[in-house]
Amino acid sequence: MFAGITYGVIYAIVAIGFNIIYNTTGIINFAQGEFVMLGGMISISLLPVMPLPVAIGAAVVITMVVGAVIEMVFIRWLDHPSVLRMIIITIGLSIIIREIALHIWDESVHSLPYFVGDTVSTVTIMGTRVSPQVLWVIGICSLMVLFLSLFFKYSSIGREMRACAANRRAANLCGINTRNMVTLSFMLSAGIGALAGCVMSPITFTQYDMGPGLAIKGFTVAILGGLGNSVAAVAAGLLLGLIEAFSISIIPVAYQGAVSIAILLLILFVRPHGLFGSSEAASLKEF
Repeated sequence: MFAGITYGVIYAIVAIGFNIIYNTTGIINFAQGEFVMLGGMISISLLPVMPLPVAIGAAVVITMVVGAVIEMVFIRWLDHPSVLRMIIITIGLSIIIREIALHIWDESVHSLPYFVGDTVSTVTIMGTRVSPQVLWVIGICSLMVLFLSLFFKYSSIGREMRACAANRRAANLCGINTRNMVTLSFMLSAGIGALAGCVMSPITFTQYDMGPGLAIKGFTVAILGGLGNSVAAVAAGLLLGLIEAFSISIIPVAYQGAVSIAILLLILFVRPHGLFGSSEAASLKEF
């Protein structure tokens, strides 16, 4: 159960990254998993020259800059691109980022040290021995969800991003710089993905090709919860994480990754707008 909750929270953060960009731009960013990978890899590279908290903070900032560059170079100049075109572009970007990461960090598996204790340190919760890093993952990711909820509800920039999501043309007529809002959405999505990649690195490890798997599971959660609904993404992420965790009692561990694919296909066929979403997400069914 704790393993399912841990991975479910991570999937939810990736899904929220999808939703932030989708709400502001209508774009499905399949490079979201690469933001998670970059956060972990950059922090690992910076760790020998700076303390762990500073390395994580710097990795988040650098990944946010990467997100901004991606938007300004590859996305901003497009004029009303189709959903299919944007899917192809973001998949291509994920491949480019992955290949660059391969040349920088090689094929080896890397990881950050545990934030507290070591690999054998555990705490007992409900009779179960749990690594303290699991609590860090759940706690930090939960705080990110809370921060984003407050940010979009109470901050002026958050309200401008919501206005841009509701009606981009109307927001522009009201004086909101929609281009800056789109860039900010990519930066925010990259930042939360990078932070998730840092806190999960000690227990899941980090490798250059981990992005596609996270992107598929994050996209599954986004669709399951209803594309654009970040609150529902948390519930959907926990649901998928628990299903995967308990599925090993029925199927071999080697096929555990197929569970999310099966759920994604089922949702796209039966209820393409998700459990809590609007029918707008149903338009993805044709792809």
